[in-house]
Amino acid sequence: MRYHYSSLVGLDFSGIQHKYPETVLIFPTAGQTCHAYCTFCFRWPQFVGMEGIKFATRESGIFQDYLREHKEVTDVLITGGDPLTMKARHLSLYIEPLLGSGFEHIQTIRIGTKSVAYWPYRFVTDEDADDILRLFERVTLAGKHLAIMGHYDHWKEMETEIAQEAIRRIRSTGAQIRTQAPLMHRINHSKEVWIRMWREQVRLGCVPYYMFMERDTGAKQYFEVPIIRAWEIFQQAIQKLSGLARTVRDPVMSALPGKVLVDGVAEIFGEKVFVLSFLQGRNPNWCKRPFFARYDDKASWLTEHTPALGEQEFFYEKQLNEILQTET
Repeated sequence: MRYHYSSLVGLDFSGIQHKYPETVLIFPTAGQTCHAYCTFCFRWPQFVGMEGIKFATRESGIFQDYLREHKEVTDVLITGGDPLTMKARHLSLYIEPLLGSGFEHIQTIRIGTKSVAYWPYRFVTDEDADDILRLFERVTLAGKHLAIMGHYDHWKEMETEIAQEAIRRIRSTGAQIRTQAPLMHRINHSKEVWIRMWREQVRLGCVPYYMFMERDTGAKQYFEVPIIRAWEIFQQAIQKLSGLARTVRDPVMSALPGKVLVDGVAEIFGEKVFVLSFLQGRNPNWCKRPFFARYDDKASWLTEHTPALGEQEFFYEKQLNEILQTET
C-alpha cells in the first residue's frame, strides 16, 4: 500500500497533522503557548498571532473521529507549543478518550514538551502537578505506552534537584522520557556537551533519542552548524558512550520529504560523499534506502545538497513532487 499523507490534513481537520502513516500529530488550541520561547524554535507560527498560519484544534471530537477512521495509526503525538502548559483537566480531554473502546489501535501516546528542562515545577510543585501524574498513570495502566518527548539542549538543564525530581516523578507513573535537542552553534556544538548530557540522561533513566540539525528558523544563521561538523560531533561523542546511550539517532534533518539521517562520509569510486538515509519518509518505501550527496563542508540542510555519483536527482524527488501535487 502506498500512503500519500499531506503535512496538514484538510481544512476540516485543522490542527491534525498526518505526515506518516502510523503517526498523527495533534495541536491542542490551549497548548499553543510555551514555557520558553526559544529563538531557535521552528514552531514560530504558533506564537506570533497570525491565525492563518497557526495549527490548532479545539477539543471537539473531530480528531477522535479521524483516529477511529484510520486504523493504521498506532502513535499519537500531542504537541504545540507545549501541551504541558495546559491544565491537567484540559489535557485529559484529549488523552482520556484514547484509553477507551474504539482506540485499541493506538498503542503509544507521546507528549512533546520543554517543561522537563525549563519548568520542572510542572511535575513537582505546580497546583495540579499531582493531577498530571495521575493522568500519566491512567495512560500506562490502560496498557498504552506513554512517551514524554523531553527537549533538553544542555546537561545544565538537568543538573538541579528540581529537574531530577521531576524526572523521578514522571518515571514513577510508568511513563518513559525520551530526549531530543537540536545541535546549535554557541550552545552545544561540542562533543563534550553531548557526552555529558547523554550520560546524565541514561543515569537518570531517560532514553537519548534524537540529535536534530537546526531547522530553517529566523535565527538559523546564528545557530546553524555545517552537516559535516554535526556528524563529527556525533561520531566523536558516540565513541565515548555505553550501549545504553547509543539509542540516539545520527544527526537528523526533519525536512520536507521526511526525517533524513546523516549516516556518515564515504569515498565511492574516488568521489567523497555524504551517506544519507530516511528514518521516516512521505513514502514508507523510502525508509533505510541509502543515498548519496556530494561532499560539501558548508552545507547545513538537505536542500543545500546535490546528488553524487553522476545522478541528476535524488531517488525520491520525482515521487515527492507527485505527492506535493496531490496536496495542492
